[in-house]
Amino acid sequence: MAVTEPKAGLPDTAKLLIGAGGIYTAFLYYGSLQEDVFRYVAADGGKFTEAWLLQVLEALANVVIGFLGMQLNGPTKGIPLKMFGISGAAQVSAKACTSLALANGLSFPVATLAKSGKMAPVMAGSLLLGGASYSVREYLQVAAIIGGTAVVSMGKKKGGSQTNSALGVFYIVLSLALDGVTAGFQKKLKVETAKAGVKPKPYDFMFYTNLFMLLTALPIALGTGQLFGGSAYLIANPEIMTKVMKFAACSAFGQSFIFYTISHFDPLVLSTVTTTRKIFSVLLSIFLKGHSLSSTGWLGICMACSGILSEMQSKLTGKKNHVH
Repeated sequence: MAVTEPKAGLPDTAKLLIGAGGIYTAFLYYGSLQEDVFRYVAADGGKFTEAWLLQVLEALANVVIGFLGMQLNGPTKGIPLKMFGISGAAQVSAKACTSLALANGLSFPVATLAKSGKMAPVMAGSLLLGGASYSVREYLQVAAIIGGTAVVSMGKKKGGSQTNSALGVFYIVLSLALDGVTAGFQKKLKVETAKAGVKPKPYDFMFYTNLFMLLTALPIALGTGQLFGGSAYLIANPEIMTKVMKFAACSAFGQSFIFYTISHFDPLVLSTVTTTRKIFSVLLSIFLKGHSLSSTGWLGICMACSGILSEMQSKLTGKKNHVH
């Protein structure tokens, strides 16, 4: 599918520049801010570790923008909300675990590369449950991403600014597992909406998914004391509060550009944009945030990026060999 709405107006090139440019701008800054938030050290030596509060604020920003977009485009009635609730809970848990990995010492480049290997839990689940097989190339792609990430995590120069803790690694693995769970529930969500005879619009997805993400994160943040403890930390440190607010805004506006791109182009176009964005996020972090890599670390970067780009190229050429 090329363009969903062959109407007179902006040429496709301009639409792609708007969508891709918005995604790159919002999410490159989003990633930089996320790293800054968890590397920030207050005057008293305290650090921000309240990952669930961060998810509350991010989901809230997305709910607001999603609601406005839904009102402008007209809300879809009769949407089955149960699967939205389950999917939203799994998704916000995955995002919180990524933040917890950063809060517990995992470097941003390693976390981002690891998250690019989310095909691994999907493949594992499909193999365990049966009904799917994969080509040698697909196994090599996942192995390159995971192996490259492991090499990067061990490839820091002595005196590097950050080490990767075992707890940080645990949280990123848990995040990947939850990504696999989320993907499964999202497939069920599509089935449920089809059964109900409704087709949610992009902003319906944005609003309802983030609404349930908010409803999941808020009681957890409250129950763990992160809501008030984290808020007190932000108030006491206006510099990081500004970064957190910008982080939430970047997430919401970035999602809007994603939905803009989806509405005009094939999903593979979006996949290409978001995949390459992750690579640029890693490189920007290395060059701008003081990460010091040895030659072994750079070898790991090349390995992981080759796996990511190979997976993207497979999607673009349509050479997936799944057997269902």
